[in-house]
Amino acid sequence: MSGLHVRAKLAARGVDLDVTVGDGEVLAVLGPNGAGKSTLLSLVAGLLRPDDGRVVLGGTIVTDTGSGTFVPAHARGVALLSQEAMLFPHMTVSANVAYAPRCKGQSRSASRATARRWLDAVDATDLADRKPAELSGGQAQRVAVARALAADPHVLLLDEPMAALDVTAAPALRRLLRDILRGQGRTAIIVTHDLLDALAIADKVIVIEDGQVVESGPSRAVLTTPRSAFAARIAGVNLIPGIVTAPGVIRTAWGTEIFGAGDLSAGTPAIALFQPSAVAVHLVAPHGSPRNVIAVTVGEIDVKGTVVRVRGVDQPDGGAGLAADVTAAAVADLDLAPGRSVYFVVKAQEVGIHAALPKSQAR
Repeated sequence: MSGLHVRAKLAARGVDLDVTVGDGEVLAVLGPNGAGKSTLLSLVAGLLRPDDGRVVLGGTIVTDTGSGTFVPAHARGVALLSQEAMLFPHMTVSANVAYAPRCKGQSRSASRATARRWLDAVDATDLADRKPAELSGGQAQRVAVARALAADPHVLLLDEPMAALDVTAAPALRRLLRDILRGQGRTAIIVTHDLLDALAIADKVIVIEDGQVVESGPSRAVLTTPRSAFAARIAGVNLIPGIVTAPGVIRTAWGTEIFGAGDLSAGTPAIALFQPSAVAVHLVAPHGSPRNVIAVTVGEIDVKGTVVRVRGVDQPDGGAGLAADVTAAAVADLDLAPGRSVYFVVKAQEVGIHAALPKSQAR
């Protein structure tokens, strides 16, 4: 049994979290910098004490401010893997991996056997006699995964483990983590900014903003129909909040009406979602067939392969600017540049209108 539950408040960091991870479940944690993602890991690992709260790990209370319980980090059965491999530089790869089982009382021969087993699992057996200075970044992280798992933790915590890797090493480590975590049914939390990490590795996603969980659900559901601005941006989806005024219509806080597909009742807080690929860019507001015409000031232009993403400045309520995917020819023909006033146009049938996710439900 290795599930966990965290309920914790830290006033100095503006954190008020309530998070549950099921036994054998992998949870991806998304959110902007400073939102409280790494704070969550530190609370689980025993590196932080909350002002008020409780952490239950595998049915055992490891933190409880009410009773004064606080199990130290080394006794929690938790392994933390960060961006840096943090291998002992004076030890060989094999000795690094054997260190935790040796500390837990295994004999030298048994700990070496454990190290061999985990190095084989991460395809790093040939690295056993090397020192960390002789490893590439990808090799070092694979060894770090083996070292963490050799400790046989109840829960594995991963703090952006792919962030420091190059474009060839990151996919390999992602596949490795997916195979190990899912294949062995290990409980884990992975903090990431990468959509692929969440989709490939995690069963469930939470989004943390301003120290609170604002969205939660199965990975694919959250990242295909996000209800929070951050999740929408990381998923590459446009999101506009508003209030339903009639079935299939919402009005934004700044008075713009957005038309789409939906049957919510009037007065319901809602969001409109649509893909950047569904957006056309015009210099003059068009008229005619049912469509949404949204005035936008171009904020940035970014080339993504053969597509150019044109993103507007932030929405009037401070939400992420809307995005349109167009061709390079369109950018040239329209003479698009930051500061240019344009109109984003999207057909009503391309817009989905969904109920906004209440914070009480997300948490």
